[in-house]
Amino acid sequence: MAKYKDKIDLYDDRGKLIEKDVPLEAISPLYNPAIKRTVSLAKRVTAVDLAALEGGLKKAKVGGGQLKGREMDLAIVANADKIAKRVKDILKTAKDDDTEVSVMSGGKKLLVLAPTTRMDAGVEYTTGFTACASALVQAVIDQFDVDMFQANMVKGAVWGRYPQTLNFQGSIIKSILDVPQLNEGAGFALRNVMANHYVMLTGRNAMNSAALASIFEMAASFEMGDAVGPFERQQLLGLAYQGLNANNMVYEITKENGKSGTIGTVVESLVERALEDKVIKKGKKYPSGFVEMTTNDYPLWNAYAAAGMLAAINVNIGAARAAQGVPATILYYNDLLEHETSLPGVDYGRSMGTSVGMSFFSHSIYGGGGPGLFHGNHVVTKHAKGFVIPVIAAACALDAGTQYFSAENTSPLMKEVLGDIPEFKTPIKVVGKEAKKIKGDF
Repeated sequence: MAKYKDKIDLYDDRGKLIEKDVPLEAISPLYNPAIKRTVSLAKRVTAVDLAALEGGLKKAKVGGGQLKGREMDLAIVANADKIAKRVKDILKTAKDDDTEVSVMSGGKKLLVLAPTTRMDAGVEYTTGFTACASALVQAVIDQFDVDMFQANMVKGAVWGRYPQTLNFQGSIIKSILDVPQLNEGAGFALRNVMANHYVMLTGRNAMNSAALASIFEMAASFEMGDAVGPFERQQLLGLAYQGLNANNMVYEITKENGKSGTIGTVVESLVERALEDKVIKKGKKYPSGFVEMTTNDYPLWNAYAAAGMLAAINVNIGAARAAQGVPATILYYNDLLEHETSLPGVDYGRSMGTSVGMSFFSHSIYGGGGPGLFHGNHVVTKHAKGFVIPVIAAACALDAGTQYFSAENTSPLMKEVLGDIPEFKTPIKVVGKEAKKIKGDF
């Protein structure tokens, strides 16, 4: 039996209907098989740059430094198939388990999926990285008969400067998730993914970038205890309307305002939609002519507001093709929305507050980095849980090369190696398809 009465119609990123009357639980990280796979893949999958490994050893450049006199000339790319087979043999825990090692880009890259049994045997998500790194070191040593005096160079090239550094500085292996030591607190692992990663994983599709970020953020909310009890419905509604284009709201408002709209006209469209759907209603009229608006369902209003915020990003950043405007768009969308309705903005003011700090740290007086480097684990953007990172990801997908730290620069392996995995590339369709299958369970 369904826990909530809410039902949604799911549409893809092009406004095409996937399924009508889907119970809210069908898109929950607790039940939706696609979201479960996405989270599992985030832990298990790693991208290996074999060309960088070969080049680094040839020049003795490992861990971000150089050790002259320790050069090694190994034909790693030419032997990629043999190395991949050896890595798989080492990682496997049973004959037909779910270990995967795929050679890509003519031997320059590897996609590695650690077996689920290895993940289940531990308590940390780092197994995907550590198991892959250890297996790769061993495979290279075996393939080229590296002696004990040179083996540490292979280890340094693969693992990077770890354990001298907290992270794997200079490693030729990349995972979607960062190391636990850098997480802001309990349950932050899935929020520790920079916006640029989402951009590359989805092939610069703004709607899917937002969807993937929303899936990670909302799954994290369950993990950190923010989607338990009365708060569960709020997070699920946010995932539905902002992340998964429920009732085609994001797409329709974006299209309606796409040619000549502004943040202000998006607010108008959103308020009209909320009034039409009876999510909000007009209340007291003041002598000035201002009409106060009220709601009996704050979580649903918040979801509508969040959907409108993504549409505002699509319209405003889409026109500028510059992601630097994302904090200002978040700020003024919410400011206008609150003045128009007298109701709270997205995440009850936390989105607006987050945007002020973000503008300072991304490109104002401080100017420490572009929007694409931010994530839900960042000290500036961690506060609005689930609702801000998706729109930052969408903005960075719409950016046309104005960022100093471009997605192509920070996250190339995400696209080259992991960019064809359906759960990452087209999350709206994949989650919708699974929701369609299980909707009868509720």
